[in-house]
Amino acid sequence: MGMKKILIIEDDISISEVERDYLEVSGFDVDIEHDGVKGLKRALDEDYNLILIDVMLSGMDGFSIIKALRKQKDTPAIMVTARNDEIDKIRGLGLGIDDYVTKPFSPNELVARVKAHINRYELLKNNKIKPKEVIEHRGLVIDPEKREIFVNGNEVELTNKEFELLMLLVGTVNKVFTKEEIFTKVWGFDAEEDIPTLTVHIRKLREKIEYDPSNPQYIMTIWGVGYKFKA
Repeated sequence: MGMKKILIIEDDISISEVERDYLEVSGFDVDIEHDGVKGLKRALDEDYNLILIDVMLSGMDGFSIIKALRKQKDTPAIMVTARNDEIDKIRGLGLGIDDYVTKPFSPNELVARVKAHINRYELLKNNKIKPKEVIEHRGLVIDPEKREIFVNGNEVELTNKEFELLMLLVGTVNKVFTKEEIFTKVWGFDAEEDIPTLTVHIRKLREKIEYDPSNPQYIMTIWGVGYKFKA
């Protein structure tokens, strides 16, 4: 196994250098782009194990970068935001961001999250090699091998995290998963303060697969505990 490659797209030179230093000390090979347009081009042209993307960039903002990236690649991506408001976070997550960190952040936490997402991604890729049977539940059809979801014959597109979330729940129908348990298994680390992230993903998943998201028939909320997939 060669050295893992990270791309940092960040217009603040000092922040990008701190990120690079901590990641290099942890054994990563790191490239930096300070311009959004150049960053996206590099992300598409080269193969990285993970990309760190700042929200506010010259040339092209972080949301536009992730939107363009997700049309071609599913490389894990962590968004870095200086504005601690939920709207930015939710917009980023909805576009297929795997995680976010808010400035100022602990470099050690950043490195831990980077490692967690790279490990999860590789685990998923390795598991995809094994043949998996198509899963069917009352009009919902999931092909794990092709990562395709159909609702009443119509294909729906899920982000990486939405797909992982659905696969976890549907993997053991009627089992109640606590919010903390889901977060640890899907995001790969324990972070109770980020539970709102899970709530956003559940809502978006319901919007895509439920006939009536406000009255779900697949993903049930178990109040005070978590969620389950109803058989």
